[in-house]
Amino acid sequence: MSADSQGGFKRIVITRTDRIGDVLLSTPVIKALRDRYADAFIAMIVRPYAKDIVADNPYLDQVIIYDKGGKQRSWLGSYRFARKLSKKKFDLAIILHPTNRMHLISFLAGIPRRVGYNRKLGFLLTGGLKYDKQLGEKHESEYNFDLLRTLNIETQERNLFMPLREESEEWADELLEDEGIKKSDRLLAINPGASCPSKIWPDQRFAESANRLIEKYGFRVIVISGPREIRLADKVARGIDHPVVNLAGKTSISQLASIIKRCDLFISNDSGPVHIATALGVPVVSIFGRNQQGLSPRRWGPLGRRDKILHKEVGCIKCLAHHCVEEFKCLKAIEVKDVVQAAESILS
Repeated sequence: MSADSQGGFKRIVITRTDRIGDVLLSTPVIKALRDRYADAFIAMIVRPYAKDIVADNPYLDQVIIYDKGGKQRSWLGSYRFARKLSKKKFDLAIILHPTNRMHLISFLAGIPRRVGYNRKLGFLLTGGLKYDKQLGEKHESEYNFDLLRTLNIETQERNLFMPLREESEEWADELLEDEGIKKSDRLLAINPGASCPSKIWPDQRFAESANRLIEKYGFRVIVISGPREIRLADKVARGIDHPVVNLAGKTSISQLASIIKRCDLFISNDSGPVHIATALGVPVVSIFGRNQQGLSPRRWGPLGRRDKILHKEVGCIKCLAHHCVEEFKCLKAIEVKDVVQAAESILS
C-alpha cells in the first residue's frame, strides 16, 4: 500500500537546483504541498546561492543544500549525498527541474515515489510527465503545478514568497540612511545584468532611462547586480548624471530583497531579481530579447498585476542565443522611450 493511499505522504522533498528566479517561481508549490499535507515533514533541495530564497519559508521544515560546484561536484560526491538523503526516509520526491543528477540521487536515496519531467534519466522516475517546456506554452509556475496535478493537488494560489530577514531589513535601513535617502524619497532600482549576453539590454540605455525618470519623478537610483556583472553595473552607474547608490556585487540575496522592497519601481533584464520584486509587490519593467518560445515572456515573465514586459519581434527565423550574428537586434529594438513609457504607465 502506498503512502498516499494510507492518507498522505509523511516525508516530502522538493528539488529545484537551477537559478534563484526558478526557485522563487517554485515557492507556490511549497505552500500547496503544506496545505495538502499539513502534518508532513517537507524539505527542499537547492543550490547554495538560492538558500536565501527558501531558508525562512514558513511552510518548509528543512532546506538541504546541494553544492554541485563544491562538495557534490564529483559523481562520488553526489553518491554520498544520495546516501545521506536516504537516511531521511522521504517517501515522495518532486523534481521540479529535471537533471541527470537529481533523478539519479532520488533513485539512489530509495525514495519510493519520484515525480518529475521525463527528461535526463527520466526513466528513473516513478511518474514522469512529457517534457515540452521548450514550447513555452504556459508560464513556468504552471509547469510546476502540472507535477502537483499528478498527485491530485489543485490550487488557485499563485503568490510567490520571498522572506525578509530582520538583519537584512536593519542593514537596508542603515545603508539608505547613510546614503542620505529619506523614507519619503522615491526609489528606482536598476538591474542591468543577466545570465547570458543575449538577455542584456545596452548599458547606456539603462543609464539614459534612469536620467529621464530622475528628471521627471525625482527618483533616487540604486544599481544592483550579481558579482559577475559588476563592470557592467559600474558602466551604468557612471552614465547616470545624478547621485547613484551602486550596490553591484555587494549584497546577499536576502539583503537584495530588503533593498528592492523599499523601491517604487524596478527596471531589469530577464533575471531572478525580477521575481524577487514581484514577490515583494514592487512593480517591474522587464526587458526580454531572444525570440525563443521556451525563453519567452509567456514562460518567464513577471507575474505582478502592474508589471510591464517589453519584447519585440525582429524577424529572426532562428535564435542563435549568445552566438548571435545580428548584434542582438532584438534587444536593440527596445528603445529608451519604450522603457520610460512603461515606467510612466506604472507610476500613473
